[in-house]
Amino acid sequence: MTTPPPRPPGGAPTSPPTSPLVDSSADAERRRGLRKMRTVAASLLVLAAVVYVATLEQDGWLGFVNAAAEASMVGAIADWFAVTALFRHPLGLPIPHTALIPRRKDDLGRGLRDFVGENFLQEAIIRERIGSIGVSGRLADWLGEEANARRVVDEVADVVRIALGKVRDEHVEALVTEALVPRFHEEPISPLLGGLLSEAVRDDVHHGLVDLVLQELHDWLEANPRTVQDVIGERAPWWSPDSLNERVTARAHLEIVRWVRDIRDDADHRARVAFDSLLVRLADDLLTDPGTQARAERLKDRMLDHPAVVTSGISLWKALQRALSSSLADPDGAVRTRLLTEARGFAARLADDDALRTRLDGLAADAAVFVVDRYGRDLTTVITHTIERWDGKEAAERIELHVGRDLQFIRINGTIVGGLVGLLIHAISVLIP
Repeated sequence: MTTPPPRPPGGAPTSPPTSPLVDSSADAERRRGLRKMRTVAASLLVLAAVVYVATLEQDGWLGFVNAAAEASMVGAIADWFAVTALFRHPLGLPIPHTALIPRRKDDLGRGLRDFVGENFLQEAIIRERIGSIGVSGRLADWLGEEANARRVVDEVADVVRIALGKVRDEHVEALVTEALVPRFHEEPISPLLGGLLSEAVRDDVHHGLVDLVLQELHDWLEANPRTVQDVIGERAPWWSPDSLNERVTARAHLEIVRWVRDIRDDADHRARVAFDSLLVRLADDLLTDPGTQARAERLKDRMLDHPAVVTSGISLWKALQRALSSSLADPDGAVRTRLLTEARGFAARLADDDALRTRLDGLAADAAVFVVDRYGRDLTTVITHTIERWDGKEAAERIELHVGRDLQFIRINGTIVGGLVGLLIHAISVLIP
């Protein structure tokens, strides 16, 4: 009968730490390099042992060789023990203070987290680094190349097209019915209309619109005399002769055309003055008269509650969506052309304007500092969380895979330096009786 795994206080069975480490394409090359350096270090130890055995109890210069070989073995074995103790127990023996990385990987992760946070994620360091990089200058150089500018425009166009395609009719309908219409119902429209109308009248903004309407009306009246006469003739009494009706309607048409032309050509015509007075009074009533305000609000509510509001909103969105999508899909379309022109212009301004580059570099530094201040602790915590998920043995093997080749030089240097020290000590013992 198998024993179930121990359960933590929450009741769920514990599981061994998962190892998310995955072999990379460079790991095989690292393993070959590590094996090669291990072979070199071990070969030097074997060579020192062979030389030592071959020169035992020899005098003269062979005594110096024997002393050097003996010291080389000591140095090689000592450094082998030191390097091996980092990653595992030497010879599998549970010697204290060995297999440091598997046993203390979590402490190492916390130390690495604190080291990164204290020495890299500091405001002064970030600002100095971003200032030395010259983000805006590099951006100007990169964006100044035609291929890069087109690439930016292409990416922006593709993203916008995808975003436009994700918006459905029901999304627009929900936006209109659930967000815009209720908000417009709540917001009083009379102060807004009154303020806009008073400002328009004060700045004579409406005169251009009045001139356009009068010009179009005059041209239409001159081009359609028969239609005007028919409309007026419909109001004539039944007993009036047709000949008299034609003369009266023709005369009325001429007078209407002349009256509209006089209003069009005379900026101080009394009809214009009366119209301006009407607009001024309407603007004042919208701002101050409760009755006018109430009528305006009722008109607004009737318009918003009309079913055509949603239909018109969806139709307007579809028209805008089709126009934008088709223009963005066309490499020579107006939107892409405009975006490319703006990208070129921005690159040129950025290259020539030192103040703009300084301002953008400052903004980039501010953004980086903000991210570090707000999320720096979370970023460094990723280190500890990742290392805690590693299996201790595999973590040690992976770390050794990356740094072990260089650590083998410690063994090689220990063999060589040990031999030189042994040679020196033997020389001193021979020279000093």
